[in-house]
Amino acid sequence: MTQRPLSRSVEDYLKAIYGLSRHGESATTSAVAESLDVQPASVTGMVKKLAEEELVTYAPYRGVRLTDKGTTAALQVLRRHRILETYLCDRLGYSWDDVHAEAERLEHTSSDLLIERMAAALGHPSHDPHGAPIPTPAGDIEATPTLTLADASPGDAFRIQAVRDEDAGELRSMAADGLVPGAQVRVTIGSPDGGVLSVLVGGDAGPALEVQDRLARRIFVTPEEAP
Repeated sequence: MTQRPLSRSVEDYLKAIYGLSRHGESATTSAVAESLDVQPASVTGMVKKLAEEELVTYAPYRGVRLTDKGTTAALQVLRRHRILETYLCDRLGYSWDDVHAEAERLEHTSSDLLIERMAAALGHPSHDPHGAPIPTPAGDIEATPTLTLADASPGDAFRIQAVRDEDAGELRSMAADGLVPGAQVRVTIGSPDGGVLSVLVGGDAGPALEVQDRLARRIFVTPEEAP
């Protein structure tokens, strides 16, 4: 990956738009504003600037999408962020709930050379501490699951693949309950009304746990094959 002449603000926008549109849908300006905690009017102005630089395509009331150029730049930022998170956890003793904010600060100032040396020292990891795939230096990235624990029905068994990493308090709660990447969960009581669902963690003999819908929507899972 080459050195990028992009500002921190531009990189933040590209990463946010990528996260909101990675499954093919357009990102609305209101969703981008919420993600970055800025005013919608500021988003409109920045999106127009990004469109002029051919980083996004934008049409009023239709949302914004990254161009190929914008996607490449967003994945560069994402790679730096996730390598930094992994290095902080594996080599510097950070807990998984501390690394997101630290990586947010460092991702804009770390050189690509430093990131690649970190990746090599780590053995070129494929996923960060939260289970999210790390883009390759060539800009390839593994598809992430779209199914969340909140989508499950009673009797369904899943393997946790990744969790959202923005909220440190939620990550501490997940870790305390064993809701971490790689863990098996089976739903015993679903939550069609968006309340609370009940799960067994670690298999049918595992501890029972009640999970709030808001938290369940931040846990990405893949179905386990029936024995």
